Order: sequence, then structure tokens, then C-alpha cells
Amino acid sequence: MPRKYDSTAKYLRPDPRHENVLLSKFTNSVMLGGKKTTAQAIVYGALDLVAQRMKDKDPVEVFTQALNNVRPLIQVRSKRVGGATYQVPTEVSYRRAQMLAIRWVLSAARGKKGRPLARALADELIAAYNGEGSAMHTRENVHKMAEANKAFAHFAW
Repeated sequence: MPRKYDSTAKYLRPDPRHENVLLSKFTNSVMLGGKKTTAQAIVYGALDLVAQRMKDKDPVEVFTQALNNVRPLIQVRSKRVGGATYQVPTEVSYRRAQMLAIRWVLSAARGKKGRPLARALADELIAAYNGEGSAMHTRENVHKMAEANKAFAHFAW
């Protein structure tokens, strides 16, 4: 299987099972307290659950598409002009958008209490793949806020 490298990650090694750099980044974000093997077990468990539920799809492709669906295109930043603070819509760089997508998917999965993180993560990835779920809701809220404040776009720096 050819290695799939992400041009944004110059020094990050691909994960051992799927040879995917984005999956390696995601695993590092799941990791708490330096417990990488625990984080890998959670991520691989979630991908196995995705493979069981979506039999005709490759779980890594579902994962990648889910993150692409959650990735924001625009965000709002605070800009102080005179005595007022405006929420100015700005474009999001690819790396920041990718990190926000990872963060939103993880926080949505961690917010589902009472179930193992691997199952919550699988649920959230499938929902994001289908354009649903908490992470997609967060993305829509960010886009709505940017749309509502587009009158202040001329303050962009």
C-alpha cells in the first residue's frame, strides 16, 4: 500500500496500521498524558466500528471525508477599532481548518457521556461523514456567525 503523506505535516510519521499522516495527527490529539498506545487503541477501535457499520466503505476514507466535511472555510476574529470590538469574518488556512475539525470531532465525542470513547468517536465520525452530528453543528454555527458579520469584512487585516 503506498504511503499517504499530508503536505502540511513535514515531520509527522504516518500511523503504523494505515500509513496515514492525518490519522497519526488525530491519534496524537486523542492522546492524554502521553499514553499513545491507549490513544491508538481508541482510534483503531473507532475505525473498526466504522468498518463494521459501513461495510461497503473503507474506514480511513470515511474518517478523511468526515474531517473534510467538518473543516470550516471561514471564521470570525475579534478586531478592535476605536472603542468598539467587531467580529470580522476571515478565511481559515488549511492547517488551522484541519486542526479545528479534529478538535470539534473530539470534543463532540468526548461530550457523549456514558459510552466508551471509541464508540462515541465512531458515532461522531459516521455522523460527520453523513453531514450530521455535533461537530457539523459547530461548523454551521461558525459559518452562520461569519455570515451575520460579513458587514465588517472590510476591517479584515
